[in-house]
Amino acid sequence: RAGGVPGREEVRFQGVRLYLVERKMGRSRRSFLTQLARSKGFMVEDVLSDAVTHVVSEDCQASSLWTWLRGRDVKNLPAMHVLGISWFTDSMKEGKPVAVETRHLIEVCGNLGDLCPAWWPERISLTHLCDALEVLAESYEFKEIPGRCLAFRRASSVLKSLPWAVRCLRDTEGLPCLGEHSKAVMEEILQSGHSFEVEKTLSDEKYQTLKLFTSVFGVGPKTAEKWYRGGLRSFSDVLAAPGIHLNRMQQSGFLHYGDISRAVSKAEARALGNLIDEAVRAVTPDAVLALTGGFRRYRGKEFGHDVDFIVTTREPGKEEKLLTGIIERLKQQGLLLYCEYNASTFDMVKLPSHQFEAMDHFAKCFLIVRLEGGRVEGGLHGAEGDGRGWRAVRVDLVSPPMDRYAFALLGWTGSRQFERDLRRFARAERRMLLDNHTLYDKTKFLAATTEKDIFAHLGLEYIEPWQRNA
Repeated sequence: RAGGVPGREEVRFQGVRLYLVERKMGRSRRSFLTQLARSKGFMVEDVLSDAVTHVVSEDCQASSLWTWLRGRDVKNLPAMHVLGISWFTDSMKEGKPVAVETRHLIEVCGNLGDLCPAWWPERISLTHLCDALEVLAESYEFKEIPGRCLAFRRASSVLKSLPWAVRCLRDTEGLPCLGEHSKAVMEEILQSGHSFEVEKTLSDEKYQTLKLFTSVFGVGPKTAEKWYRGGLRSFSDVLAAPGIHLNRMQQSGFLHYGDISRAVSKAEARALGNLIDEAVRAVTPDAVLALTGGFRRYRGKEFGHDVDFIVTTREPGKEEKLLTGIIERLKQQGLLLYCEYNASTFDMVKLPSHQFEAMDHFAKCFLIVRLEGGRVEGGLHGAEGDGRGWRAVRVDLVSPPMDRYAFALLGWTGSRQFERDLRRFARAERRMLLDNHTLYDKTKFLAATTEKDIFAHLGLEYIEPWQRNA
């Protein structure tokens, strides 16, 4: 059992985040209801933010409530359930989030200007539709039905690429990868604001439990399924079970769960970049460091889940010692909370690979780093009431040889769906093999020093990182 686990270990319903509106409810009653919900495994946010999924209010005067909510400047408000206290009461009685029904909703009728209800078609964003399809994709991933999982992910990916709003299903005519199942879910949301299938999935105990368990660093779907079949339903169940032996990664995942389950801000990512840059410059002054992943793809992205970097050097062979040097430097500074280092197994003789491998063969390390608040412009994105002055953050580092840098940068930038389709395009349309290591054209390897070189080899116009989310 991992000691010192934060209080969030009791959270059972990871996909549901409540916010209780104090107006009309009162501070003492709100405090009581908050503690009640948390005791039953619900996550209750103290502040209304874009992370909230369910807003609960005892103020049933819809007009005044919606005026107040709109004044909070929360971008994700259209995707939230705005609910009366009856939904909360029903959920406490059942001991789990019940499916949202029309009778639970606090809706605005009449004036459709700034006070549109959350379910109104004009207010339904592409994000709302994409999130619904992603829930179903994740559900089928847990069920190990890859075909349906991929179908929903592709449909979501297509919607993300649209430059226009979808107000009715006719707006999607002619688009590829939208199957009948995806269309049915979208149509139901566009007509009523919610999908019964998605709501049923979100309230399903197994889905909630697997989502909760896989939110822990080091816990994959198979481990989560094993724990579920063993009758475990919460973090406290796992940590108390005598037959469960957590590996080092999982122990660290539980120990730092409160921090690494919380979003990383752009300012924190920038501070981590400076920290890693200082460490690698201490190893070699000619190092090349690049931010990858979501923070590279999304222009102006304010938050992410972890921070990924590629680090290499222009001197051949020297990259193999970079990561161990960075790890040692972070240890000396007292900033390394967890480290798993995988040495390079990269060998050009074994390429090209005709089978897709989820992980490349470059040296890499998976870290949990202690980030001091003094390093972050504007301060840490910490939990309310957290006075430690530091937080734990997940950081991944990969170190390819310099002549493989462009391929690694392309692969680690993502998104997963974009990379999948780009590899498929290379294979099906160009008869080439593309992966994080190389691009192979029938009889020879094609050289590339930049991502633009790779796109040129494929006969494609260069696609900017921010366009690769679909």
